[in-house]
Amino acid sequence: MSEEHHDNNKDGQYEDICYICRRPESKAGKMIRMPNHICICQDCMQKTFDAINQNPGSYMEMLNMNPAMFNFQMNDIPDRQKVKQKPQEEKEKKKEQEEKPLTLKDIPAPHRIKAELDEFIIGQDHAKKVVSVAVYNHYKRVVEDAMDDIEIEKSNMLMIGPTGSGKTYLVRTLARLLNVPLAITDATSLTEAGYIGDDVESVLSKLLAAADNDVEKAQRGIVFIDEIDKIAKKRNTNSRDVSGESVQQGLLKLLEGSEVEVPVGATSKNAMVPMVTINTRNILFICGGAFPELENVIKARLNKKSSIGFEADLKDKYDRDSNILRQVTLDDLREFGMIPEFLGRLPVIFTLDGLTKEMLVKILKEPKNAILKQYQKLLALDGVDLVFDEDALEAIAQKALEKRTGARALRSIIEEFMLDIMYEIPRDETIGRVTITRDYIEKKGVPRIELRTGTSLRPAIPDKKE
Repeated sequence: MSEEHHDNNKDGQYEDICYICRRPESKAGKMIRMPNHICICQDCMQKTFDAINQNPGSYMEMLNMNPAMFNFQMNDIPDRQKVKQKPQEEKEKKKEQEEKPLTLKDIPAPHRIKAELDEFIIGQDHAKKVVSVAVYNHYKRVVEDAMDDIEIEKSNMLMIGPTGSGKTYLVRTLARLLNVPLAITDATSLTEAGYIGDDVESVLSKLLAAADNDVEKAQRGIVFIDEIDKIAKKRNTNSRDVSGESVQQGLLKLLEGSEVEVPVGATSKNAMVPMVTINTRNILFICGGAFPELENVIKARLNKKSSIGFEADLKDKYDRDSNILRQVTLDDLREFGMIPEFLGRLPVIFTLDGLTKEMLVKILKEPKNAILKQYQKLLALDGVDLVFDEDALEAIAQKALEKRTGARALRSIIEEFMLDIMYEIPRDETIGRVTITRDYIEKKGVPRIELRTGTSLRPAIPDKKE
């Protein structure tokens, strides 16, 4: 590094970052400084040398074909590769907090975890209880790594529930409460190694990124694999099932616990990307899916008991059961297309109930970050009170039920009828309160408008009649 470079950094305000992996010196360790203020960490330098030694012929051939490919464009490089460095005392304090070992006292008890989840998630009491106990047992296992000669197995979970019932939201809320890294990935993009798509190891790359490339922190994180039903075995196919059974086979080693080479800052492996080894033994895996058509498998099994006679079950007995998923068994999941080895590594299996009209009304107004509270806060910034009649909330819930997309439908419905209100309110400073009525939701009338100095029923909001 030049003298000018040292003079510009006498105050220690900046730290160098690696030109290849973009990690700062505080994360990557001591840098190797090259001309023109280029810094490379020792890990990336060693990886580059190893790649060249393993296959020197290809590198020499590429160099002979295009020597300029390996020349840095010095004019395009900034004067310094640098990131803002925090004051030394703050850095040391943060480092001490990160290195503080996890103790049993740091893990909230199951009833406390469920109480926290109750503030954000309506209903699903059984699911929240199962998750709270499984997470508590898992992190006790992480803290007490070895208890005599008894080894505690992992509490990986399989979550089954209809779309919009809160599977992803439950896991995201749980990770925020526990303050652990969370990686959410979609199983539909996973394929067998060597085919177009993401390898199963890519889920660990996302977890490592969520942990700021801290391996120790990532090894205590949570991985949520959504749409797990999409990797079920394909039926009646003669082609290779690279996105179904093969993906289930590839996930086995991750679920059970093994050491995996993971690229840093990328989702695919190549010679120029540094690799780290992650042990998945203490990573909690939660798989979730809607499992469409699983109800038919359950009904077919239950209807085998039906027969002829006075005490026989009717064939359509279970057609009106909205929570038939509660009766799922491992045999049903195997019939659906999940392989036994995969199910064996997910010992905790539970279901989420479909949302009812009453639950949707509570979701609108009761959670800490309820949708209605968000809109009320937005209008409060303009000095306007937003009020919803109970009949209006029931009308919104009824519309959401008809869409059959669960809680996701609530937002789209509210966005539709709040558009004109959010457009008109800011330009009229005399409005003090807006009350949303059932007639307005059903497009039969307008909301009630109250002025700051009195009450008026004038239609300040355009009529929604068709």
